[in-house]
This record gives sequence, C-alpha cells and structure tokens, in this order.
Amino acid sequence: MNQKEISELRRRFRPDKSAISRIYGCYVNSSKEVISYLDESLGMMPQEEAEQYLTLLKKALSGTPGKNLIDIVFSTQQVADSDEHRLLMALRDSGLKDGEVRQEFFQKVIDCLDMGGSNYLILMAHDAYDVPRRGRDGEDRAEESETVFSYIVCCICPVKDGKLELGYCPGENEFHNCLPRQLVAPTELGFLFPAFDGRAANLYNALTYARKPDELHQEFLDAVFHTEPPMSAGEQKEAFQAALSEALEDDCRLEVVQAVHEQLTQRIEAHKESRDPEPLSVSPREVGAILQSCGVGEEQVSAFYDSCGRQFGEGAVLSPANLIDSKRFEVKTPDVTISLPAERSYLVEARVIDGRKYLLIPAGEGLEVNGMPVE
Repeated sequence: MNQKEISELRRRFRPDKSAISRIYGCYVNSSKEVISYLDESLGMMPQEEAEQYLTLLKKALSGTPGKNLIDIVFSTQQVADSDEHRLLMALRDSGLKDGEVRQEFFQKVIDCLDMGGSNYLILMAHDAYDVPRRGRDGEDRAEESETVFSYIVCCICPVKDGKLELGYCPGENEFHNCLPRQLVAPTELGFLFPAFDGRAANLYNALTYARKPDELHQEFLDAVFHTEPPMSAGEQKEAFQAALSEALEDDCRLEVVQAVHEQLTQRIEAHKESRDPEPLSVSPREVGAILQSCGVGEEQVSAFYDSCGRQFGEGAVLSPANLIDSKRFEVKTPDVTISLPAERSYLVEARVIDGRKYLLIPAGEGLEVNGMPVE
C-alpha cells in the first residue's frame, strides 16, 4: 500500500464516515487470562467514546511505510490453503460477527504475544468501504462507485494503572485519594487485512503497524501471518552500517560516511517535496555509485554489494529512511559526542595535526558555554 491509499482509509475513521457498526475485543491480563470481552454497538455509545475507539483503531494505519507500516506478503500456497489465511478470511467474510472465529483469533494472539508483563486490550472492527470512482480530474465520484472494499482492522493497546491522586468527593465535600483507573495507552501494534492496493482488495497482502519501528513484535507476526518476519528499521540500519564497515575497512572514512548520509538525506527531502505516494527506495548499486564518487576502489565497492546481498538478500531494495537519521548527524568519540542537523554535517572535518587526530568545527560567531556567551 502506498501513502495515498493509506490516507484514503484513515479518513474513514470517524463516526459519520465509516460503516463500522460494532467494536469487538477482549481485555487480557499479564497472566494471559481474559478479564472481559467487548462487543458493543458504536452507534449506541456516546460520540466522544466512539471517537476514542476509532482513534485507537486508526492508529494502526499511522506512521511511515517501510518503518512503522510494513507490508506482509502471503505466498500463493498460503492463500490457497493455510490455517492463518483461512482464519483472516473467516474474520473478514463474517464481518467479525462469528463469535467462535473471533475467539479462535483472540486465543492465537494471547498464546503468542509478549507485552512485557502488561495488561492489554485487543480491539477489532469491520468496515465496508464503497470505493468512489476517481475521475480524470482526480476528484472522487461517490455516486459512481464500482467496488466495495471489505476489511478488518485490529489494534493492541497496553492497559496501565493510573496514578493515585487527590480528588474532590462531592458527598463529603472533601478531597481524598482517588483510586487509580485502568487507562488504555496508545496503540502498540495492529494490522489491516486485506491490503488496499490499487484502491481494491489484495488478498495476498496485509499491512501491519508497530508504534516502535525497532520492535515489530515478530512473535505476533509469525503467529498471525506465518510469514518470514521482515527486518525492523533498527535491524536494517545495523545491517547497512555493517555492510559499509566490513566492505570498506580502512576506506570507511568520515568524509565517505558524510557523503552517503548527505546524498541519502537529499533524496529523502526531494521525495517529500515531490509528494510521491510510493515509498522511496535505493539499491545497493546506487549507494555504490556514491562510494565511487568518494574515491572508494572497485574492489571495496564490489565487497559492499556482496555484503548487502548477505545482509538483505539478493536484489533487495532499501529504504533510505531506515538506513540513516535524516534529521541528525552524529559523530562520537569515547569522550565526546557531536550532534548537529543533517544539512550541517559538512561542518565536521577530520584532520591529523602533529600526528594526532582531531575533529574540527568552525566556531564562527555566537559561541556559548553552558548558555553563557564567550569570546
């Protein structure tokens, strides 16, 4: 799914926009025991409460594709005959109304999920989106809808104890400690099935969400989708750095890493400005061209290609946003850390003076020490 398709679905998560009629779920404690089940009509709730439920579900479609939002791809064999795909299809085709199917799914999640000893809430909803036809002018024509996109969305939210605080007790006209409430925290992970590709259902794909890109909860992905778990953003960054350092060895100089960081940052910024809905990607060959422009030899560049093949798989395309921090550039020694905006990375220079290595930064005007201006 691209950003435009994700945004189109996100706009539906309002009581007056979606066709979601009921909210289903269960509340699970740290011992993997179900405390209570949820099966409530959205239309019978106070509007503020309904909006809160929809906000939690909407969060499962938030973040950056390739980082917080990961495409799950089923094999042809899974779609044709597998327990995991059958269960997801049964949930969708029943509109979540089949209690036994819901119970089977809840139990599968409870058995596998590790939430670090926290209580959590599983929420699910079914929506049927009457997809409007899009005219040549880019405007939607709701009256000319050609398809209905039927899908389920699931989110999992930690439930935490509130703090014991003083509160006013009207009956006694006094202030006393109020008992802490169980509060639902923001959505930790979730998914959409099937994917909304080309503004239609793609039964071969699902879209998963993780609030922390470095914690995809792979035990959950394996149990629900039974596919090869993708690398998290943190794992991709570590693998990319390992490929560079292993291949370049002594040629892994500050100015080489600066050049890679600067050019990938420029691509990320240009992609944002273009408003292209498709995720930005870069191939190892394109990174190799940057290395060659810095004077890195053919042998080391070839070794970088080989290392990327081992780390990411042959023919892999990489997401620049997962490889670098496009906002900051950081240089660290055992004693000092220098952090500056990515667009200012050129200010840091490495030199050897009288046999010692130094990092040089132009001071210019406005020098301060602990907030005090100094000369």
